[in-house]
Amino acid sequence: MLSIFAVTKRNEKLIDLTMDDIRNNGDDYAWYWVDFDQPTEEETELLHSWFHFHPLAIEDCLHQLQRPKMDHYGDTHFFVLHALQPETLFVHELNLFINSKFLVSFHMHESPEIGCAVAKTFASTDPKRLTPLHAAYHVMDELVDRYFPAAYALDDQLAEKEITDSSSFGNSMLSDLFSIRAKLLHMRKTIIPMRDLLYRVISSERLAGLQEERAFYADVHDHLLKLTEVIEASREMTADLRDSIISYNSNRMNAIMKTLTVITTIFMPLTFIAGLYGMNFTRMPELEWRYGYLTVLIVMAMLGISMYMWFKRKGWFD
Repeated sequence: MLSIFAVTKRNEKLIDLTMDDIRNNGDDYAWYWVDFDQPTEEETELLHSWFHFHPLAIEDCLHQLQRPKMDHYGDTHFFVLHALQPETLFVHELNLFINSKFLVSFHMHESPEIGCAVAKTFASTDPKRLTPLHAAYHVMDELVDRYFPAAYALDDQLAEKEITDSSSFGNSMLSDLFSIRAKLLHMRKTIIPMRDLLYRVISSERLAGLQEERAFYADVHDHLLKLTEVIEASREMTADLRDSIISYNSNRMNAIMKTLTVITTIFMPLTFIAGLYGMNFTRMPELEWRYGYLTVLIVMAMLGISMYMWFKRKGWFD
């Protein structure tokens, strides 16, 4: 589906236009915005037949998912951007073609960011902000703003894990941490390239009119820097929590092994005595002794208690 908007040379804002309007009244427009929203093959063909975009740029539009980047083809600038759904962390590509006369947005999936950017652009009363480059800023700003809920949601999940009682440290919690860490890495693959792209934009000398828009793009870059810090801090937290859980479980296992070792050590001499008198030899003098059984039990009890007291004094039960 195509959605077309335009700004006339008298700064009038027009919506719900058609390609015929652009063809017949194009000279009256200061610039226009064509949004390719999940386009058909026939509509996609307009990228070549109407706009004459570079074949490599068109190929990047059709073969998703490309890394965020900026390419220059004459006086038309091509952007590959990534949109993120906060609930599912699903990433899809959004492409922009920027020229002094038009802005073309192309996306194969539904993009609410475009609708918000259009509303913000055409709500402006400042003629200096009614430009393709400023409209592209609104698109990027909306994309980046939708990264924050997902990043903060993962950060909140980690905060809950951090204050969890250590008695809950187990395989399920470790599995949850690895799941959160995988999501953080997934987001990082989107945020870091977008951050690098915005740095290239604000450092570029090839974008006409960027001087007046640089502060806006720098603001988006600052947001991405903040997101990067949030993601990196969360990744470090997952590593710390993972190490804490592993250390806790290791110490717990060592304590269990120590207890079992002490018990085994105490029963070793008792097992020896029981085994000795369990042998079926005929001539064992103690077998005929009237108080032999009671004496052996007393000796075994005293031996076990003595070893227990000695181990306790050594601090083996601490």
